[in-house]
Amino acid sequence: MSAQDEKETVALKEWAVSVKALAEGKQIIVMRKGGIIEETRDFRLISPSFYLMPAYEHQKKHLLKAGYETDLDETLADWTPDMDSVTINAYAEVAEDIEIMDQDKLDKIRDFHIWTDTFAEERLRWKKTKPLHLLVLRVYRLEKAAQIPVRPAYNGCKSWVKLEDGIDEPRLVPVLDEQTFQEEWRKIKQALA
Repeated sequence: MSAQDEKETVALKEWAVSVKALAEGKQIIVMRKGGIIEETRDFRLISPSFYLMPAYEHQKKHLLKAGYETDLDETLADWTPDMDSVTINAYAEVAEDIEIMDQDKLDKIRDFHIWTDTFAEERLRWKKTKPLHLLVLRVYRLEKAAQIPVRPAYNGCKSWVKLEDGIDEPRLVPVLDEQTFQEEWRKIKQALA
């Protein structure tokens, strides 16, 4: 499904600071193992394309590389735990789902994300018999950000939410041009080779 086709009405919940990095072209990957209250208890890619829903609850400065702490502060500037709406400003298509099972491979991608080695290692070690999913994402900014109500079904530690209210068909603007995206993806594949 291409970004210009009908949009899926699902969203991947991800740290707000990570969504910011994706929407600004600072990285093209996310790492997933699954949420604590995930139906299957493991991460599954339920859609090849989805909105990126910023999550605020578990973000921690000490798990971000130097230089990204202020990005975290920016995401928290107007946020409170009792907010009744959330802003969606990014959409993603999965270019590749790479499964990582060992520390050596994880170390090879450290230059391609905003998280500390500690964060990446914790993600890998959690449920150590299950792979860490490295999702390479083609990210788009919504030309006009969507403000959606926070529904009870969106709460909790889970990867995926079905957007109950939907989002009007947005115009999407690629964060990176095709050549830049392909070059970044090539570098990741080369690092993992």
